[in-house]
Amino acid sequence: MDDSEEIAPAVQSILDAARERGGGGDRASVSPRPLSDAFDAAAADGRTPVIAEIKPTSPTADGERTDDPVALAQQMVEGGAAALSVLTEPDHFGGSAATLEAVRDAVDVPVLRKDFVLYEEQLDVVEADVILLIVRFLEAEGTDDLADLLAAARERGFQVLVETHTAAEVEKALDAGADIVGVNNRDLAELDVDLGTFEAVAPEVPESVTLIAESGIQTPDDVTRMRDAGADALLVGSAIMDHGAATDVEANTRRLTGAATDAATTTDT
Repeated sequence: MDDSEEIAPAVQSILDAARERGGGGDRASVSPRPLSDAFDAAAADGRTPVIAEIKPTSPTADGERTDDPVALAQQMVEGGAAALSVLTEPDHFGGSAATLEAVRDAVDVPVLRKDFVLYEEQLDVVEADVILLIVRFLEAEGTDDLADLLAAARERGFQVLVETHTAAEVEKALDAGADIVGVNNRDLAELDVDLGTFEAVAPEVPESVTLIAESGIQTPDDVTRMRDAGADALLVGSAIMDHGAATDVEANTRRLTGAATDAATTTDT
């Protein structure tokens, strides 16, 4: 594959940086907080299962949030987030392994490490409950290592979210043994976002697989749309972080999870 034709320049820069980053030191060994239990607990509590994402900035965001990430994490959990996603990519998203470590120590929900892992040694950077593997990025590397990386991550104790964008990528994820599949509504070739992507691809995912809708979810109506299309959970970043604005992260999270407040139960979702 010629990745220059398949990935937008901004995303290509992320991939180039990922190639250069090494792995950690000692082999990771994780006792993960089960993601499925967190989703079930949210649903039992009347909340939409949402993975709220802590990312100080991104190539598609205007501005930057400089708040204490631990405080943000706690506000997201107060707002009903079933799990958290923490960026550890430093060059384009302002993330770090230290941030994830501090967040995971401060909360009791599962924490996803959001980064761009290409090689097995890059698994050994920081303990997390869930790790991300992106089919498009591994394809751009010209490797067929998804199954091997998936197995290596599980050997370390990680749960693995395999991100896809097309039906063909879903098939590759399932063939590799993925049991948690994300469908990214953002096209990494053009950076366009279309919620119809999830609606088109979701039917390809068996009910036995945990299915997560990613990107472009801004409103309670979007939440309902993705849930109606089959999403077991939603991964939401910018709509909660609201880069460049000192907005109430807890309220933003609550608006999408439908979590009850002390005064009343919201009915947005």
